[in-house]
Amino acid sequence: MKKIILDVDTGIDDALAIAYATKSKDLDVLGLTTTFGNVQVKDATRNTQFILQMLEKDIPVYEGSDRPLNQQEPYLAVAQKVHGNDGLANKLEAYDVVTEEKQTGEAISFIIDTVKKYPNEVTLIFVGPLTNLAKVYEQAPEVATLVKEIIVMGGAVTVPGNVRSHAEANIFSDPEAAKRVLQSDLPITLVGLDVTMQTLLSRDEVKRWEKTDSEASKFFANITNYYIDFYESFRPGIGGCGLHDPLAIGRAIDPTFVQTRAMNVDVHLDEALRGNTFETEKTTKNTSVCLEVDVQRFLDHFVQTINF
Repeated sequence: MKKIILDVDTGIDDALAIAYATKSKDLDVLGLTTTFGNVQVKDATRNTQFILQMLEKDIPVYEGSDRPLNQQEPYLAVAQKVHGNDGLANKLEAYDVVTEEKQTGEAISFIIDTVKKYPNEVTLIFVGPLTNLAKVYEQAPEVATLVKEIIVMGGAVTVPGNVRSHAEANIFSDPEAAKRVLQSDLPITLVGLDVTMQTLLSRDEVKRWEKTDSEASKFFANITNYYIDFYESFRPGIGGCGLHDPLAIGRAIDPTFVQTRAMNVDVHLDEALRGNTFETEKTTKNTSVCLEVDVQRFLDHFVQTINF
């Protein structure tokens, strides 16, 4: 089994990614780390613990960064429209949510310590802003040679963005962190909107979850229908939602789900194009960018693995 650490800002597609990762027979989830992004970091930690409880998975959760590197308050306006004010389609109020209080920042030391404990064995998967990863690299640059691989859900190198026409949400949330990470010697595979917008989970599939007696399946059906409703609001007739974060998990499980091209990728920090990911003319290639995806094979595997 492949050892992974999954870094999340748990909204709806993060929840789906957590289900995919923890139910996979190919992955050994050593722990989950949290950050701000879709919600404040405290809420991301709460949501992550709640989802693990719903899935009946006993996996440790470590809280990470509460704001971007520039120390400004997290920008949550768009995310709240997509994921709801609580990050989980405003469904938590129906549950008696009991979670364990966590110490902000402990995620960084957990990642560093785990990578050093299992040299060249751990794959790091980041599906939120890259603040935690930037801090890991700042504190322990040797991680670049000790980690097996780093998979990042983020960016839109060859296609338009989502939170802005030029920028994808995770990168836009902390472009300074993304720039440091992408222009480092870390072994990055970028799973961005270039491929994730092709991976639409249909409402028909979600209806199957509604028909089971499992509390988890009904909860996931409710939050995913909310997510699909948002997609329908800006693209009527789309019929599904993009499996952004789950595709990063899919890339860890089976690299052949996607095809990549080596690029040198950088991030704009100027106000007009803030958060834009672009290919530079540098000959040194720092990132493997996913440009094609075997959509149906990935979707089939995702549905069969989560098996609600």
